[in-house]
Amino acid sequence: MADRSAFFYGTLMAPEVLYRVCYGGSRPTSTEARSAPPIRTTAAILPDYCRHRVRHCDYPAIVPAPGSSVRGTLVRGLTASDLARLDRFEGDQYERKRVRVRPLLLQPDEQREDAPRRRSEGGDAIETETYVWSDSDSYLDAREWDFEAFRREKMWRWAGAREDDELDELDQAVGTSQPDSVAGKELHGAEDAGPLEGGGERLEEVLHSAV
Repeated sequence: MADRSAFFYGTLMAPEVLYRVCYGGSRPTSTEARSAPPIRTTAAILPDYCRHRVRHCDYPAIVPAPGSSVRGTLVRGLTASDLARLDRFEGDQYERKRVRVRPLLLQPDEQREDAPRRRSEGGDAIETETYVWSDSDSYLDAREWDFEAFRREKMWRWAGAREDDELDELDQAVGTSQPDSVAGKELHGAEDAGPLEGGGERLEEVLHSAV
């Protein structure tokens, strides 16, 4: 049943990476698109956490930090099987925890119809799950992680923009049932379902607001 959700704040904000982990490809097949409900994504904010780069890696981590907040995407329509694959992808440096996030709602500019739309926190807090760093803080860099730089410079390593042996290993890792298999995220990055929807908004606009 596709009734699960998760908050993503790093590489999994990219739809291509999310599909690669959950379904083995950067896009759903036509059969998947027809047979399964859509995965819905919304820009959201997670309070009382801070995001850091993981040293010498492409991906970030979050740790508790009262008074801070992290922007990301709330993805709904996931299944228990999806979360099992995501667990394997994240590996043992992260722990999936229950958290509460607030959606970022679009605020129209009443003065100009063509003005960029702004977002603000709105609506009730939503209970979901996210992956919190559980390893030593010594692996974390104080600098903020840059999603746009990841898309521009590192995406090809994660979403199959070209043939790459490490991506094949990632697919094998997240797809295997062997409990001792290496987690997908740890295999590289160190120096199926329906269409992903944006809740009536362009997905690019959602992602822009989430970073």
